[in-house]
Amino acid sequence: MSAYDHVTAARANDRPTSIDYITRMFGDSFFELHGDRRFADDKAVIGGIAELEGMPVTVIGLEKGRDLKERMQRNFGSAHPEGYRKALRLMKQAEKFHRPVICFVDTSGAYCGIGAEERGQGQAIAENLMEMMTLRTPVLSILIGEGGSGGALALAVADEVWMLENAIYSVISPEGCASILWKDPGKTAEASECLKLTAQDLFKLGVIERIIREPKDIESKLVDSLKKLIADTLRKKSAIDPDKLIDMRYNRFRKF
Repeated sequence: MSAYDHVTAARANDRPTSIDYITRMFGDSFFELHGDRRFADDKAVIGGIAELEGMPVTVIGLEKGRDLKERMQRNFGSAHPEGYRKALRLMKQAEKFHRPVICFVDTSGAYCGIGAEERGQGQAIAENLMEMMTLRTPVLSILIGEGGSGGALALAVADEVWMLENAIYSVISPEGCASILWKDPGKTAEASECLKLTAQDLFKLGVIERIIREPKDIESKLVDSLKKLIADTLRKKSAIDPDKLIDMRYNRFRKF
Protein backbone atom coordinates (compact mmCIF):
# COMPACT_ATOMS: atom_id res chain seq x y z
CA MET A 1 0.00 0.00 0.00
CA SER A 2 1.13 3.53 -0.76
CA ALA A 3 1.05 6.23 1.91
CA TYR A 4 -2.05 7.72 0.30
CA ASP A 5 -3.75 4.30 0.38
CA HIS A 6 -3.26 4.39 4.17
CA VAL A 7 -4.77 7.90 4.24
CA THR A 8 -7.82 6.66 2.34
CA ALA A 9 -8.16 3.62 4.63
CA ALA A 10 -7.89 5.78 7.77
CA ARG A 11 -10.76 7.97 6.51
CA ALA A 12 -13.04 5.14 5.33
CA ASN A 13 -16.70 5.66 6.22
CA ASP A 14 -17.10 2.11 7.55
CA ARG A 15 -14.07 2.31 9.85
CA PRO A 16 -14.85 1.58 13.54
CA THR A 17 -14.85 4.72 15.70
CA SER A 18 -13.90 5.33 19.32
CA ILE A 19 -17.42 4.46 20.52
CA ASP A 20 -17.21 1.11 18.73
CA TYR A 21 -13.98 0.21 20.52
CA ILE A 22 -15.25 1.46 23.88
CA THR A 23 -18.49 -0.51 23.56
CA ARG A 24 -16.69 -3.69 22.52
CA MET A 25 -13.96 -3.51 25.16
CA PHE A 26 -15.79 -2.14 28.17
CA GLY A 27 -19.46 -2.91 27.57
CA ASP A 28 -21.87 -1.86 30.30
CA SER A 29 -19.02 -0.96 32.66
CA PHE A 30 -18.40 2.28 30.75
CA PHE A 31 -20.04 5.26 32.46
CA GLU A 32 -19.84 8.45 30.42
CA LEU A 33 -19.05 11.77 32.08
CA HIS A 34 -19.89 15.12 30.53
CA GLY A 35 -18.76 18.72 30.39
CA ASP A 36 -15.66 20.78 31.08
CA ARG A 37 -17.21 22.66 34.03
CA ARG A 38 -16.52 25.93 32.18
CA PHE A 39 -18.56 26.20 29.01
CA ALA A 40 -20.22 23.13 27.48
CA ASP A 41 -20.13 19.42 26.74
CA ASP A 42 -18.28 18.82 23.47
CA LYS A 43 -19.67 15.72 21.79
CA ALA A 44 -16.51 15.33 19.68
CA VAL A 45 -14.85 14.03 22.85
CA ILE A 46 -16.36 11.07 24.67
CA GLY A 47 -14.99 10.14 28.07
CA GLY A 48 -15.76 8.37 31.29
CA ILE A 49 -14.79 5.59 33.68
CA ALA A 50 -14.83 1.87 32.96
CA GLU A 51 -13.51 -1.49 34.12
CA LEU A 52 -10.83 -3.35 32.20
CA GLU A 53 -10.28 -6.93 33.39
CA GLY A 54 -11.11 -5.92 36.96
CA MET A 55 -9.03 -2.72 36.80
CA PRO A 56 -10.75 0.71 36.96
CA VAL A 57 -9.65 2.97 34.09
CA THR A 58 -10.50 6.32 32.57
CA VAL A 59 -11.31 6.15 28.86
CA ILE A 60 -11.29 9.14 26.50
CA GLY A 61 -11.91 9.12 22.76
CA LEU A 62 -12.12 11.56 19.89
CA GLU A 63 -15.34 10.54 18.16
CA LYS A 64 -16.22 11.33 14.52
CA GLY A 65 -19.64 9.70 14.46
CA ARG A 66 -20.93 6.89 12.26
CA ASP A 67 -23.55 8.53 10.03
CA LEU A 68 -24.11 12.06 8.75
CA LYS A 69 -26.48 13.10 11.55
CA GLU A 70 -24.14 11.85 14.28
CA ARG A 71 -21.10 13.29 12.54
CA MET A 72 -22.69 16.72 12.50
CA GLN A 73 -23.50 16.39 16.22
CA ARG A 74 -19.90 15.40 16.94
CA ASN A 75 -18.42 18.02 14.58
CA PHE A 76 -16.78 15.24 12.53
CA GLY A 77 -14.39 14.54 15.41
CA SER A 78 -12.89 18.04 15.43
CA ALA A 79 -12.96 19.04 19.09
CA HIS A 80 -13.57 22.51 20.49
CA PRO A 81 -11.50 23.81 23.43
CA GLU A 82 -14.18 22.60 25.86
CA GLY A 83 -13.62 19.08 24.53
CA TYR A 84 -9.94 19.18 25.39
CA ARG A 85 -10.73 20.74 28.76
CA LYS A 86 -13.22 17.94 29.43
CA ALA A 87 -10.52 15.40 28.56
CA LEU A 88 -8.05 17.10 30.90
CA ARG A 89 -10.63 17.23 33.71
CA LEU A 90 -11.11 13.47 33.38
CA MET A 91 -7.37 12.83 33.29
CA LYS A 92 -6.78 14.88 36.45
CA GLN A 93 -9.62 12.97 38.10
CA ALA A 94 -7.95 9.71 37.02
CA GLU A 95 -4.69 10.90 38.57
CA LYS A 96 -6.47 11.66 41.85
CA PHE A 97 -7.94 8.16 42.07
CA HIS A 98 -4.89 6.35 40.59
CA ARG A 99 -6.71 5.16 37.48
CA PRO A 100 -4.74 4.53 34.25
CA VAL A 101 -5.88 6.56 31.22
CA ILE A 102 -6.66 5.11 27.78
CA CYS A 103 -7.09 7.51 24.85
CA PHE A 104 -8.53 6.58 21.45
CA VAL A 105 -7.47 9.14 18.84
CA ASP A 106 -9.31 9.69 15.56
CA THR A 107 -9.50 13.27 14.29
CA SER A 108 -8.46 15.29 11.27
CA GLY A 109 -7.53 18.05 13.72
CA ALA A 110 -8.92 20.44 16.32
CA TYR A 111 -11.77 22.68 15.18
CA CYS A 112 -10.40 25.97 13.85
CA GLY A 113 -13.57 28.09 13.79
CA ILE A 114 -13.84 31.60 15.19
CA GLY A 115 -15.72 30.51 18.32
CA ALA A 116 -13.11 27.88 19.15
CA GLU A 117 -10.33 30.44 18.79
CA GLU A 118 -12.22 32.96 20.92
CA ARG A 119 -12.55 30.36 23.69
CA GLY A 120 -8.83 29.55 23.64
CA GLN A 121 -8.29 26.55 21.37
CA GLY A 122 -4.51 26.90 21.32
CA GLN A 123 -4.31 27.36 25.07
CA ALA A 124 -6.55 24.34 25.72
CA ILE A 125 -4.31 22.12 23.59
CA ALA A 126 -1.14 23.53 25.16
CA GLU A 127 -2.50 22.88 28.67
CA ASN A 128 -3.21 19.27 27.75
CA LEU A 129 0.34 18.79 26.45
CA MET A 130 1.84 20.27 29.61
CA GLU A 131 -0.43 18.50 32.10
CA MET A 132 -0.24 15.10 30.40
CA MET A 133 3.55 15.24 30.51
CA THR A 134 3.47 15.27 34.34
CA LEU A 135 0.35 13.16 34.96
CA ARG A 136 1.09 10.79 37.84
CA THR A 137 -0.77 7.84 36.38
CA PRO A 138 -0.11 5.66 33.30
CA VAL A 139 -1.35 6.98 29.95
CA LEU A 140 -1.76 4.89 26.78
CA SER A 141 -2.87 6.46 23.49
CA ILE A 142 -4.03 4.45 20.47
CA LEU A 143 -4.52 6.01 17.03
CA ILE A 144 -7.43 4.17 15.45
CA GLY A 145 -7.93 6.35 12.35
CA GLU A 146 -6.66 9.83 11.62
CA GLY A 147 -4.20 11.57 13.91
CA GLY A 148 -4.18 15.16 12.73
CA SER A 149 -1.87 17.85 14.10
CA GLY A 150 -2.24 19.31 17.61
CA GLY A 151 -5.82 18.09 17.80
CA ALA A 152 -4.50 14.52 17.98
CA LEU A 153 -1.36 15.30 19.97
CA ALA A 154 -3.51 16.82 22.73
CA LEU A 155 -4.54 13.25 23.64
CA ALA A 156 -1.28 11.55 22.71
CA VAL A 157 1.29 12.73 25.27
CA ALA A 158 1.45 9.21 26.66
CA ASP A 159 3.82 6.62 28.10
CA GLU A 160 3.26 4.62 24.92
CA VAL A 161 1.56 5.47 21.63
CA TRP A 162 0.17 2.67 19.44
CA MET A 163 -1.34 2.78 15.97
CA LEU A 164 -3.58 0.52 13.97
CA GLU A 165 -1.76 -0.57 10.83
CA ASN A 166 -3.85 1.66 8.52
CA ALA A 167 -4.04 4.67 10.84
CA ILE A 168 -2.13 7.87 10.08
CA TYR A 169 -0.45 10.48 12.30
CA SER A 170 0.89 13.76 11.01
CA VAL A 171 1.57 17.42 11.79
CA ILE A 172 -0.71 18.43 8.89
CA SER A 173 -3.11 16.81 6.44
CA PRO A 174 -1.65 15.74 3.07
CA GLU A 175 -4.00 18.22 1.36
CA GLY A 176 -2.79 21.05 3.59
CA CYS A 177 0.84 20.10 3.04
CA ALA A 178 0.42 20.01 -0.76
CA SER A 179 -1.35 23.37 -0.74
CA ILE A 180 1.39 25.02 1.32
CA LEU A 181 4.49 23.48 -0.27
CA TRP A 182 3.44 23.22 -3.91
CA LYS A 183 0.33 25.43 -4.06
CA ASP A 184 -1.28 22.39 -5.64
CA PRO A 185 -3.82 20.19 -3.79
CA GLY A 186 -3.41 17.69 -6.62
CA LYS A 187 -0.09 16.61 -5.14
CA THR A 188 -1.75 15.07 -2.09
CA ALA A 189 -0.37 11.58 -2.81
CA GLU A 190 3.18 12.96 -3.09
CA ALA A 191 2.72 14.91 0.16
CA SER A 192 1.52 11.73 1.89
CA GLU A 193 4.80 10.01 1.06
CA CYS A 194 6.88 12.98 2.23
CA LEU A 195 5.09 13.34 5.56
CA LYS A 196 6.01 9.80 6.76
CA LEU A 197 2.55 9.54 8.31
CA THR A 198 1.97 5.77 8.21
CA ALA A 199 2.27 3.50 11.22
CA GLN A 200 5.15 1.69 9.54
CA ASP A 201 7.11 4.93 8.97
CA LEU A 202 6.47 6.19 12.49
CA PHE A 203 7.49 2.89 14.09
CA LYS A 204 10.82 3.04 12.22
CA LEU A 205 11.31 6.63 13.42
CA GLY A 206 10.59 5.62 17.03
CA VAL A 207 7.55 7.90 17.32
CA ILE A 208 5.25 5.00 18.24
CA GLU A 209 5.84 1.81 20.23
CA ARG A 210 3.52 -0.67 18.57
CA ILE A 211 1.58 -1.35 15.35
CA ILE A 212 -1.75 -3.12 15.87
CA ARG A 213 -3.25 -5.40 13.22
CA GLU A 214 -6.49 -4.09 11.76
CA PRO A 215 -9.57 -6.04 12.86
CA LYS A 216 -11.85 -7.00 9.97
CA ASP A 217 -14.78 -5.86 12.08
CA ILE A 218 -15.40 -4.69 15.62
CA GLU A 219 -16.52 -8.20 16.66
CA SER A 220 -13.14 -9.64 15.65
CA LYS A 221 -11.03 -11.61 18.12
CA LEU A 222 -8.28 -9.08 17.38
CA VAL A 223 -10.22 -6.52 19.44
CA ASP A 224 -10.35 -8.93 22.37
CA SER A 225 -6.60 -9.56 22.11
CA LEU A 226 -6.03 -5.79 21.97
CA LYS A 227 -8.07 -5.44 25.16
CA LYS A 228 -5.84 -7.98 26.93
CA LEU A 229 -2.69 -6.30 25.59
CA ILE A 230 -3.88 -2.91 26.92
CA ALA A 231 -4.65 -4.40 30.33
CA ASP A 232 -1.25 -6.12 30.60
CA THR A 233 0.58 -2.93 29.55
CA LEU A 234 -1.28 -0.73 32.03
CA ARG A 235 -0.66 -3.16 34.89
CA LYS A 236 3.08 -3.04 34.16
CA LYS A 237 3.04 0.77 33.96
CA SER A 238 1.02 1.03 37.19
CA ALA A 239 3.73 -0.87 39.05
CA ILE A 240 6.28 1.84 38.21
CA ASP A 241 6.90 4.63 40.74
CA PRO A 242 5.04 7.77 39.54
CA ASP A 243 8.18 9.93 39.61
CA LYS A 244 10.03 7.42 37.46
CA LEU A 245 7.02 7.10 35.16
CA ILE A 246 7.02 10.87 34.56
CA ASP A 247 10.77 10.84 33.87
CA MET A 248 10.34 8.01 31.36
CA ARG A 249 7.51 9.85 29.62
CA TYR A 250 9.53 13.07 29.48
CA ASN A 251 12.57 11.27 28.06
CA ARG A 252 10.38 9.53 25.50
CA PHE A 253 9.50 12.88 23.95
CA ARG A 254 12.89 14.53 24.47
CA LYS A 255 14.61 11.87 22.36
CA PHE A 256 12.63 13.00 19.30
